[in-house]
Amino acid sequence: MIKQDAEQLLLIKKLMTVEPLIKHVSENVPLSNWEADLIRQLFVFTRFQKNTVLVKENTVTQKLYFLNKGFIRTSCLENGEETTTHIAGNNTFITGFKSFATGTVAEETLKCVTDCEVFYITKTDYDLLYQKSENWRRFCKGVYEKYLIITQQRTKDILTLSAEKHYLKLVSDQPELIQNLPIQHIASYIGIKPESLSRIRKKISS
Repeated sequence: MIKQDAEQLLLIKKLMTVEPLIKHVSENVPLSNWEADLIRQLFVFTRFQKNTVLVKENTVTQKLYFLNKGFIRTSCLENGEETTTHIAGNNTFITGFKSFATGTVAEETLKCVTDCEVFYITKTDYDLLYQKSENWRRFCKGVYEKYLIITQQRTKDILTLSAEKHYLKLVSDQPELIQNLPIQHIASYIGIKPESLSRIRKKISS
């Protein structure tokens, strides 16, 4: 009886932790009770320490992550140098999207910049949820479209804005990145060297 009660408490605790994810999805698409229950069953809550690697470049991505708290950075190697390609913060989904969707090897590495709290779903369970829930399919379409827009906008900003204007835009649009990420990651994200960003910061503050 004690063992059964303990198992029930663990189950209740697991279901409760998934509620921020349910809330986030429900704010974007309507969820029936059974769809919400299915998400609760298939997503797993866990914590990762800073510098934990979630996806390695040239491996097949097997999990989709919803970042409840913290920051995760995606990067790739170009000419022997590591370049930041995306930074995910609270209430965002992140994975090696192309690898996860197609089963091909990932072109980037995902790494925790801070301690993180995440909900994750395996590719097998994701496919099951995608097959059974029309509203989840609608939600995922929105997630992919948002990621594509962010990626395209970042590319446009790198090509059309000066480094200083790009940095100031980042300060205005995503101040939480400036507050929580080391200078080398911010510099890489806007396509410049850390020393160049240091000069820009000094100029702005003077």
